[in-house]
Amino acid sequence: MTMNIRSCAFVALLAMTGTANAGEYTLSIDETRVNFTGAEADALAINGSIPAPLLRFTDGEDVTIHVTNNLDETSSIHWHGLLVPPEMDGVPGISFDGIPPGETFTYRFPIRQTGTYWYHSHSGYQEQEGIYGPMIIDPIGPDPVAYDREFVVLLSDWKDDDPADVHANLKASSDYYNYAQRTVFDFFDDVSERGLGATVEDRLAWGEMRMMPTDLSDVSGYTFLTNGQTTEAPWTGQFVPGERVRLRFINGAAMSYFDIRIPGLQMEVVQTDGQNVVPVTVDEFRIAVAETYDVVVTPQEAGPYQILAESIDRTGFAAGVLSTQEGIGSVTLPPSRPRSLLTMADMGMNHGGMGDEISSQGTMDHAAMGDEMPSQSTMDHAAMGQDMPPRGTMDHAAMGHEMPSQGTMDHAAMGHEMPSQSTMDHAAMGHDMPPQGTMDHAAMGHEMPSQSTMDHAAMGHDMPQQGTMDHAAMGHGGPVSNDVFSPPVGAPEGAKILTYADLAALEPNTDLREPEREIVVRLGGNMERYIWTLNGEKFADAGPIMLRYGERVKLTFINETMMNHPMHLHGMFVELDNGQPTETQPRKHVVNVGPGRTYSVDITADEAGEWAFHCHLMYHMSSGMFRKVVVAKLAAEAIQ
Repeated sequence: MTMNIRSCAFVALLAMTGTANAGEYTLSIDETRVNFTGAEADALAINGSIPAPLLRFTDGEDVTIHVTNNLDETSSIHWHGLLVPPEMDGVPGISFDGIPPGETFTYRFPIRQTGTYWYHSHSGYQEQEGIYGPMIIDPIGPDPVAYDREFVVLLSDWKDDDPADVHANLKASSDYYNYAQRTVFDFFDDVSERGLGATVEDRLAWGEMRMMPTDLSDVSGYTFLTNGQTTEAPWTGQFVPGERVRLRFINGAAMSYFDIRIPGLQMEVVQTDGQNVVPVTVDEFRIAVAETYDVVVTPQEAGPYQILAESIDRTGFAAGVLSTQEGIGSVTLPPSRPRSLLTMADMGMNHGGMGDEISSQGTMDHAAMGDEMPSQSTMDHAAMGQDMPPRGTMDHAAMGHEMPSQGTMDHAAMGHEMPSQSTMDHAAMGHDMPPQGTMDHAAMGHEMPSQSTMDHAAMGHDMPQQGTMDHAAMGHGGPVSNDVFSPPVGAPEGAKILTYADLAALEPNTDLREPEREIVVRLGGNMERYIWTLNGEKFADAGPIMLRYGERVKLTFINETMMNHPMHLHGMFVELDNGQPTETQPRKHVVNVGPGRTYSVDITADEAGEWAFHCHLMYHMSSGMFRKVVVAKLAAEAIQ
């Protein structure tokens, strides 16, 4: 079967506006052909449509969903954000074995929540190939959000290429899809603006880290879709002037973040990840992969109004139209805004003088310590058994290493066994060091807490207890906030951009206990080999994260990479530590952690079972940024 853009969109639109038997659905996963780019390509579909049909439930009902897999490979459906029994979560290898070719699996679970959610395959690359769709769960009584009309706005990204080939290209060359690399003309522009010395220093720093400030997205060149339609045949939602129109935004993309605005209209954010929040009026918001945001707009004029979802790397738009008319032709898109560049501050490096202050991005500011950077040796690699160039500089290309994004040293990623005594050659830095090789920050003139040690065990490093450095005690790990986007949105001056700090739960949280313990999760990666890790380990090499049923835990993400990571925990909501009182901390199932940032969430481990925990960027998850979380009814001592 071949579906062109218009017929595919027509089927999808019918699915979204139609109804189905309450509480029971039958879904069929099949191969299909699509044409989103002007050329036909292979795809996968549910019930013949991309996106898949809208599933609509009511809080409190029991749901039965029959899923038949007509592919020649195993498939699955995960109910993203839903509170379901673990065996119904739809993750092969954790929840169940998957749905074999030609077989039907029946999902049965009670509905225990309300809001906007979505569902997608959790097998291979099938989500990227078209297996994704929206879900809405209505409350039994009146909805706390008042609206006259609603639309689902499901955003996604599409490539005609086989996703397996895309992944292979990334492993062969991590910048394979970076179409905006800096040129010699950019160099001279920077020299003119910043001076030769600062420009050269900046280029050397990025070169040593084997990173690029333009590398905002791993994969560029996507065609972006809104409800399965391109900008050449845009999705249109009809309204009557003066109505309150609810737009249920879902980012079902595999790899793409979007900055969303509706020129001429302000948006009232009323829900995120299915959870109601105190309304916040904004001009624009960024939606990470797998997040959902519900907004209400009240257009007073006939319009039309463009819904613009601009990709974070500024390579294109997903777009739709709000209009009083039924369907319109192609839209005239505005020019893409300038692509923002990551900076050394984003990456946690500060080469300027700042006295003895620690860089806010959570690395060691060696310039502030009086160290020569980067040409003088900062680590005794001879002691580590490493062959080093005669100048003692760190040639990570020769070593096959990729530097973490903050400029810190992920020795676990390098496969180093650390010596029992000296871990850093501070004598070469001109520092007086105690015999056992710990870091005497007082000798360096730093004000540091007495317990300062670097916790390499938390990073997966083999380190002696006395030779460690506690970055948490030093205030390292990045700014504890996601309020400053990396990169910035680039909206006009004075525009209100939504931040996590703006969000407050509409319904108070019920568990107000302080967390009993903290679990640190370091987000790492090796871009040259395209390996992504949690605490220095790929999924295949890592044991589960153990939680005791009923305990209260603080989960702290430390992003040591140059990329945004939308972290998703199955089976439970987390509460953002965003400055709100505990009772109004917003609940989410996806938390974006920006480059070089640290962000904490609180969890009540009230869903027993085995759950997936991963970055929702598909190629990151497939490359190792995945872990199992086990919530077990065990004694406290069994978890430690």
